[in-house]
Amino acid sequence: MRSTNPLPKATFESTWALIQENIKAIKAMQERDEKESIALKEWQEQSDKSIKAMQQEIGGVSNSNGKVAETYFVNSFMNSMQFAGQEYDEIDHHLRRKSKKLNLQGEYDLLLLNGKSVVIIEIKYNAREKDVVKLLKKAPVFKQLFPQYANFDLYLGLAAFHFEENTENDSIEQGIAVIKQVGENMVIYDEHLKVF
Repeated sequence: MRSTNPLPKATFESTWALIQENIKAIKAMQERDEKESIALKEWQEQSDKSIKAMQQEIGGVSNSNGKVAETYFVNSFMNSMQFAGQEYDEIDHHLRRKSKKLNLQGEYDLLLLNGKSVVIIEIKYNAREKDVVKLLKKAPVFKQLFPQYANFDLYLGLAAFHFEENTENDSIEQGIAVIKQVGENMVIYDEHLKVF
């Protein structure tokens, strides 16, 4: 059976009205998309700010841990002034030197000095293998930056609350003293010590 209601004929006015409705609907969708895009952008900016704040907080914790380790080991050496069976009469920390002439610069966490020996100690909260490599590079630079100690015996030590896997063994194999906190005491493992 056929429907007896014929479809209305399209007129210019009805077609124009339909076009206008479609334009309004498209504009409404564009406005909604734009608002969503702005909201997404604001959310992304807020997320970026939160991530940066978190990174600064984590960096601050890391820096604080480093300062705690440095304070502990500097104070421990100031109390004992001994290393590898020798007495030391001078201690220096946060020592930096730069030479334009030599095109070198060095930064040293802790130095122990006496009339015949110098000890460079790198202090870390958590020692990694890269710290061993970094410390080994400091010895020749030190001798160039401080020529007055060129004939002194030079020893290296890596001090940390924690040593990542293989770091302690790498230090020992390279002749670097391993310095740790055991209980409330600082312990120096220096049987394998090498003169640099």
